[in-house]
Amino acid sequence: MKTKLETNLETDYDVIVVGGGASGMMAAYTAALRDLRVLVIDKNKRLGEKLSITGGGRCNITNAEEDVHTFLKNYGKANKFLYSPFSQFGVKDTFDFFESHGLPLVVEARKRAFPETMSAESVRTLMEKLLKKRGVVVKLGRPVKKIMRDENGVTGVVVDGTTYIAKTYILATGGLSHAETGSSGDGFGWLSDLGHTVAEPTPSIVPLSVKDSWVHKLSGVSLSFMKITFFENARPDDPVGRGVKKFQRKGKILFTHFGLSGPLILNSAHAVADLFHAGVVTATIDMYPDTDIGTLESKIIKIFDANKNKIFKSVIKECVPEGMTEAVISNSKIDSAKKVHSITREERRAFVELLKAMPLTITGLMGYDRAVIADGGVSLSEVDMRTMRSLKCPNLAITGDLLHVNRPSGGFSLQLCWTSGYVAGMHA
Repeated sequence: MKTKLETNLETDYDVIVVGGGASGMMAAYTAALRDLRVLVIDKNKRLGEKLSITGGGRCNITNAEEDVHTFLKNYGKANKFLYSPFSQFGVKDTFDFFESHGLPLVVEARKRAFPETMSAESVRTLMEKLLKKRGVVVKLGRPVKKIMRDENGVTGVVVDGTTYIAKTYILATGGLSHAETGSSGDGFGWLSDLGHTVAEPTPSIVPLSVKDSWVHKLSGVSLSFMKITFFENARPDDPVGRGVKKFQRKGKILFTHFGLSGPLILNSAHAVADLFHAGVVTATIDMYPDTDIGTLESKIIKIFDANKNKIFKSVIKECVPEGMTEAVISNSKIDSAKKVHSITREERRAFVELLKAMPLTITGLMGYDRAVIADGGVSLSEVDMRTMRSLKCPNLAITGDLLHVNRPSGGFSLQLCWTSGYVAGMHA
């Protein structure tokens, strides 16, 4: 053990944080508040690269659910492990933290909280300024090559041939979503080498790829309130829906050049992934989820009666959500040039059924490059959740996406980062 006189100020610190994302910056700042000498090492050229793209660039900082029991249910089986860290730094603390530093938050639908600036960059910049203000040393563009350890714990991290040492190490390298931001899974390998059981990561909150060409042509179109129903083990030669109905969700759907995205789809992806084990996965989109088929047919009859002498194509836009006209035409069995008064009762009924169940075929989940969140990581049973300390390596703390926690989109991932980072920094 070096004495104070022997300490090398260039390489010796109280705390070393590997990873400069949301949880890493929060951990570093919290540790620095305690007058500890802190070093952050990140392989990116600036801090918070992934933070700057969260929430579509707006940064969904947290979810404003006030009841902790209701909030933690969103983390599935991990919720029982999270009461201790969330009692130390929860949703209210996140609001207080950012607002006390001049960044007010606003709450939108589904209790999603964003900075008033609606800019993820403002969150990243604030965290960067706070680290500088507290004297945190930051080394950027410097990937860690090796984590050294002995029987007592971590003994150092090697960067460009230099070994940096500390009393406490905090691993905050992120998971496997958006590798272009530095989340390339390095931390999983290190944790495995340190004796941890690491669950294989999968892209859990991710868009869906779709076979149907009409979907691809709608790229950029969003449907604000739709219902999608997923079916398992449909036979390719059967009409969509002949498989086993598994589950349905309501919400916003965004069409993309590869398939489907948006909050509804992202939060359904993990469940959809399980359906592929049984065979072909299909789905139907209900454009009028709050209108029963009889009421919808009456509405269509009135529209048709008011436009008897027009061709079908010119009337469809009055029957479907904005942006869906061409898609409905391509799926309808009615000739688009047919006069409305010539449409048969059976054709009209089939048209109404199409509006209630537009068919499509799901071909898979998009990969890590498009994933909002990927699960996997260290089992929480191998972490002292009161301090975020590893139970395998006593002077190492683990934060953020390195923890094996399933969670939906809507602010729950970043809140886990703020909470775990704070707790790790407070107990460093």
